[in-house]
Amino acid sequence: MLDKNADLATAEEMTHHVRGCALNERASQKFIYTSFYSIAMAICERYTNNYEDAVEVLNEGFLKIFKEIHRYKPAYADVVSSFKGWLRKIMACTAIDHFRKNRKHQMATDLDRVEYQLASVSEDAIEKLTHKEIIQAIRILSPAYRAVLNLFVICGLSHDEIAKKLDISVGTSKSNLSKARKQLQKILFNQNNISTEIAT
Repeated sequence: MLDKNADLATAEEMTHHVRGCALNERASQKFIYTSFYSIAMAICERYTNNYEDAVEVLNEGFLKIFKEIHRYKPAYADVVSSFKGWLRKIMACTAIDHFRKNRKHQMATDLDRVEYQLASVSEDAIEKLTHKEIIQAIRILSPAYRAVLNLFVICGLSHDEIAKKLDISVGTSKSNLSKARKQLQKILFNQNNISTEIAT
């Protein structure tokens, strides 16, 4: 069963299963995969255009985790939170690699989609949206805008760090973030407007 709550895992369980994964034990790999599936999938969905791409990034990310887990050392006392942070970093890096490979093919199409979606409604619209609707809105952004937004807002990277990671200039990073925020707000407002019209 997927979608276990990682926060319910004890320090002893985590330590045991991390060691088990380092020894390629299937039971431990299954425990890590099912416990952290939802967290990992949420990260992958923020960077990809659709469910299929998100699953591809997710699986590639877990393969990297199981391959590198013998090098993992908890960064702080809370074993579960420490592992969660390590997993987030690997998933984000895997998603960025995926973005780099596909950005040339995706950019033109996604920019057209963004322009089509723009509209404005009241500013209290965002409060009515679900997490799923916000993820869908992020996916409408072009890959370039989406990547910078995630790295800056979610991962907390500076524009210098983002520029190095994505092989772009600092100015481009700042510009893309500003445009991403404006377009995301308009997309979210538009989604709420559509939902309201359907409901009424």
